Amino acid sequence: MFSIQEIMELLPHRYPFLLVDRIVEWEPGKRIVGIKNVTINEPFFQGHFPGHPIMPGVLIVEAVAQAGGILALKAMGGERRIAYFAGIDNCKFRRPVVPGDQLRLEVTVLAHTGPVWKMHGEALVDGAVAAKADVTATIPDGVETPAEGGGQ
Repeated sequence: MFSIQEIMELLPHRYPFLLVDRIVEWEPGKRIVGIKNVTINEPFFQGHFPGHPIMPGVLIVEAVAQAGGILALKAMGGERRIAYFAGIDNCKFRRPVVPGDQLRLEVTVLAHTGPVWKMHGEALVDGAVAAKADVTATIPDGVETPAEGGGQ
């Protein structure tokens, strides 16, 4: 539903920190599903771990948060706005994510009050939960991304 170009118009993240490749489902203000294709070319695999590459759990949660950020930003007319990661609760890691895996990032809004969004996200590989967490984001008024970031 959203290409990488549309994602880059919303999120200020760029290589190597943009962790959502496309959006495949979207219910405005309620739910979003994103895809992250995990390849051996990811820079973090050089050191995590040599000879036994595993995607760092914090980056899996970051991918979930980025998908949630797209959901919230789009709902708030997001171009040139920024979503700040404000909290993580109930985070669990269930299986390693390795090169060749495709992460399906499923995020559902739990609550939304003003600029604060609470969401539940799961990162799945082949239908099995690799990680899940409740994430909180805030989108403050008056804070815009720089021209070279999102909102180009």
